[in-house]
Amino acid sequence: MGVVVSDDGPPGPKAPDGGWGWAILLGCFVITGFSYAFPKAVSVFFKELIKEFHIGYSDTAWISSILLAMLYGTGPLCSVLVNRFGCRPVMMVGGLFASAGMILASLCTSIIQIYLTAGVITGLGLALNFQPSLIMLNRYFDKRRPLANGLSAAGSPVFLCCLSPLGQNLSKVYGWRGGFLILGGLLLNCCACAALMRPLKASRKEQEKIDQAKKMQDKKKTKLLDFSVFKDRGFLIYTIAASIMVFGLFVPPVFIVNYAKDTGVPDADAAFLLTILGFVDIFARPLCGIVAGLKQVRPRCVYLFSFAMIFNGITDLGGSFAEDYGGLTVFCIFFGISYGMVGALQFEVLMAIVGTEKFSSAIGLVLLMEAMAVLVGPPGAGKLFDITKNFKHVFYLAGSEVVLSACVLALGNFFCLRKSTKQTEKAQKENVEEGEPKKDSEAADSIEVDQFLKDETGKNGEIVPTPETSV
Repeated sequence: MGVVVSDDGPPGPKAPDGGWGWAILLGCFVITGFSYAFPKAVSVFFKELIKEFHIGYSDTAWISSILLAMLYGTGPLCSVLVNRFGCRPVMMVGGLFASAGMILASLCTSIIQIYLTAGVITGLGLALNFQPSLIMLNRYFDKRRPLANGLSAAGSPVFLCCLSPLGQNLSKVYGWRGGFLILGGLLLNCCACAALMRPLKASRKEQEKIDQAKKMQDKKKTKLLDFSVFKDRGFLIYTIAASIMVFGLFVPPVFIVNYAKDTGVPDADAAFLLTILGFVDIFARPLCGIVAGLKQVRPRCVYLFSFAMIFNGITDLGGSFAEDYGGLTVFCIFFGISYGMVGALQFEVLMAIVGTEKFSSAIGLVLLMEAMAVLVGPPGAGKLFDITKNFKHVFYLAGSEVVLSACVLALGNFFCLRKSTKQTEKAQKENVEEGEPKKDSEAADSIEVDQFLKDETGKNGEIVPTPETSV
């Protein structure tokens, strides 16, 4: 999944749209790959952990859930740390945390200890790298920003193609403890990426403007999170739909390897299924972004997103009928397409709903809501498998949840938002059709009345009743 981060700080130096920005893009590509592929790639060690600690699938699924929940739920914390210390120091510390978590996990003697190390510590480290890297990317790119964000988002499927078979081989040769230790060493590359995040240097004129903007900001009271977005019906519908969606969205990538092993597929071939999924995802994301940018499609992007969610849910339901390696391969191809479409569209739709000014607050609140669902989704599916001993029921549940979220988004947008938009357009047409255009003096009076209505000059913030306000 690609995430767009809006930087609401004071105006900075002009983005070079290249130069050192390509090094920033490389670092962001690696960070995005680790952040989103790592929770899925760890699933190849689940079978060994089950044998080691005599636990069920639901217990091991908590590892991926905690990783994703930390990545989603610590957005506000990352924002505060970046504003206080800057992107590079925060990412350096995050890289050390991510590595230390996996190294400590290789020494654990209980599943609870793995939750705390591989889940909480590594998840926090990845979160401290992910959001600052996107902030730096957006500072270095302006005109080429869509291209830059698309290329950085491709890090997720590329790394998924590499980490899954790597983890399988490490598990065979060194066991899960040796595999965790080596993966912890690989995560130190996050520190190398953090070293690339060189702050932009401003010219004298730009620095003067920045200083003035900072002085103005110091005088104003700024909000860390703008909760007024909850007054927007479109935002509420999107948040509810997205929260339902993530209950089932991450379940198939977490369980597909064990599903294949359960049907008798060899371990190496089972791990290769994630590689197939990631390879298809690499091409699905940019192609879907191109389609969403078309003039005919962009105004209806919400419905395209709903279609992607329905496509993903139906794919999950169809995957439950796969009984051999060929059927699972077909499932991974279609799931990769639908998963890439969802990843390419989800935050574009959110930005279209709330606008750029409120996007930074909206994305933080949405991720917090999704973090709760992500934390419960895979373990709940694992608990269902422990009860039924059949992965088909897991895929039934995941597919049903994603299809339900698509229906909530599409129907909510059609019935709640479309009607209000039509009423507004109808009222505007009626006003235009009434007689002659307003004269200059009437237009000026109208502007004064509108300005008066905006200025809340009454007792306790209330507007004082006058003939103008009564009209």
